[in-house]
Amino acid sequence: MKQIFFTLAFFGLFFSPSLLYANEPIKILIVPGHDNEVWGSQYGNMKEADMNLALSIKIFNLLKKDKNFEVHITRDALGYTTEFADYFLAQQENIIAFRKNAKIQTENNIQNGTFVKKENVVQHNMVKESVAMNLYGINKWANDNKMDAVIHVHFNDYPRPQKWFKGKYRGFTIYMPEEQMSNATESIKLAESIFKELRKKYIPSTYEKEQGGLVRDQSLIALGANGTLSSSVRSILVEYGYIYRFGNRGNRNQAYINMANLTVTGIKGYFFGK
Repeated sequence: MKQIFFTLAFFGLFFSPSLLYANEPIKILIVPGHDNEVWGSQYGNMKEADMNLALSIKIFNLLKKDKNFEVHITRDALGYTTEFADYFLAQQENIIAFRKNAKIQTENNIQNGTFVKKENVVQHNMVKESVAMNLYGINKWANDNKMDAVIHVHFNDYPRPQKWFKGKYRGFTIYMPEEQMSNATESIKLAESIFKELRKKYIPSTYEKEQGGLVRDQSLIALGANGTLSSSVRSILVEYGYIYRFGNRGNRNQAYINMANLTVTGIKGYFFGK
């Protein structure tokens, strides 16, 4: 009987997140997409980076209130936090080597057939070199600090004639690692948990290539492209909606509150089954 109990307890430890994290805080990193220099999309005078930060701070504050979480954020109203600005500077050479070695390993894996390169369903804009370096730096930091999950916060866009024009698409999308990636299995479960909550109030993307709001991707650095996130670091990127749908300030601020609450509920639902 003792042996049976031990086997069940052992099985539960590895397959029940609520037991796995019973005695230690869950480490979450919130990444407000873009920054003050490269602010992403724009609708009129409204910049995506500012929207990403506003929503990220609300998610951060909600998680911070819960003693079950240890929560970090990459930037605030002044820019990158001291922790991350210092890390990018001090670890610059190590980040370059980390990125280079990861790409070489991926190329080797493709050559020997252990990894199959797939074309992305959604084509992404090329990122500036400085942005890529920061993203790889964030991945290295997440590995070094043994993060349990990384949540990248974004708002979507689609090519428009002018920045004050509205586009035709709407809805949210969650990007998650493609199934060959080492952190895919649990990242996908986390994405699905948050998707379930967001869908209670918001519609999934109407852009046909975004596959109803859940997209697997192997090229986004944020998700661990080139194997740059360890298997224990879940990572997702949420496009909370198309930027041109949030022109009304009052509606936009209420959306931040709703989206933050639903996201946190989804995070807790994944880790604790709530």
